[in-house]
Amino acid sequence: MSAANVEETLKDFWAYRPRRPHDGRKIAGVAAGIAQRYQIDPVVVRVAFVAMALCNGAGILVYLLGWLCFAQADDEVSPAEALLGRGRSSTPTALTVLLGLAVIPATGVFVDGGFTMVGGVLLSVGGIYLLHRGRGQLNRPAATREPTSVFPAPDPAFDVVGVPVQHQEQTTGRTTPPAWDPLGAAPFAWDLPDPAAAAPAPVPVAPRPPRRRSRVGVVTFGLAMIVLAVAAALSREVAWLTPTHTIGLLVGVLGAGMVVGALRGGGGRGLTWLVVPLALVGVVGTAVDFDGIRSGRMGSIRDRPTTVEQVDQRYEAGIGEVDLDLTGLPGSGTVSTAVDLGLGSAKVRVPKDADVTVTCGVELGSVNCLGKTSDGKDVVERASDDGPDGPGGLKVVLDVRSEIGDVEVSRG
Repeated sequence: MSAANVEETLKDFWAYRPRRPHDGRKIAGVAAGIAQRYQIDPVVVRVAFVAMALCNGAGILVYLLGWLCFAQADDEVSPAEALLGRGRSSTPTALTVLLGLAVIPATGVFVDGGFTMVGGVLLSVGGIYLLHRGRGQLNRPAATREPTSVFPAPDPAFDVVGVPVQHQEQTTGRTTPPAWDPLGAAPFAWDLPDPAAAAPAPVPVAPRPPRRRSRVGVVTFGLAMIVLAVAAALSREVAWLTPTHTIGLLVGVLGAGMVVGALRGGGGRGLTWLVVPLALVGVVGTAVDFDGIRSGRMGSIRDRPTTVEQVDQRYEAGIGEVDLDLTGLPGSGTVSTAVDLGLGSAKVRVPKDADVTVTCGVELGSVNCLGKTSDGKDVVERASDDGPDGPGGLKVVLDVRSEIGDVEVSRG
């Protein structure tokens, strides 16, 4: 494959890129447009986007770019081109600007995208390139921009030899010979009507052959089971083969089988009910670290120590609630403790006049750290406050974290 062929394919894709239909869309019609353009099952395209979303959100980035660069079915140009003043688009300008701004965080600039994000984008672009190269001739829409001819259009007032048409009409009354006199041998008969053309005989439509039952689904499911068995056997020796990575391998194998089945006539569609739940589990697994949930005890922890010696060095629970009340401590001394919770809420109350240094963090949830609030994924807040009486008195050092849930540190 030469560079010229690659460039030609990319130019052809841009000129005849998919359009987002009104019917069959779930969000913006990007997946439905790709499926309609290349005549494949839209479920396969949607599963591919979900699978690519496992690669640190690469599928979300590609979807946003498709939303911006694919015109709607009855629009002149795409939203991005309309924003540049190249035509009309029904997408509001404000929405186009918001989509453009959403592309920035989706690229992984503000989060750790890394190799996984780059690999997901390359896989998505490569898949679309191969799809257009193999099926780009199907269902070709009208080009966004018609090619402009380098030759000027002929002047209708003159014929091909430069004789004015009006002059011919005055002398002969007709400017072209009839269809039955192609050589113009009888100019006196040019005013006679053409003989009626015989109607073409109807072409019989051949019956569609019965579709053969595809074995792609069975073969793909078998390959997925082999991958699962190999991953389970090697999981103790290969540290990379975590449950989340194994799920990613299964989704990749099943998704590839669905794509092959769609290209071969719709086989493998039944794998959708297996791919979608696995993809959702994979998304949650990549977003949340469950090590803290699996460790520690279950249930709630409530403690209200009244002396510095009664404060534990660590309060740990897998699933439940931690409620630590330090307001009964004396006004002098130093206390250092940590709260580690897997799933649930952690609440710590400190004395009103204590000098507090605290770090609050959640993998997924919300944080209120002495008035500093935030929520989302991988949230960490730090605060240092000496209270209304200023420095002096009891010193409290806290590290409060939860994998999934809420963290709150407040003054009593």
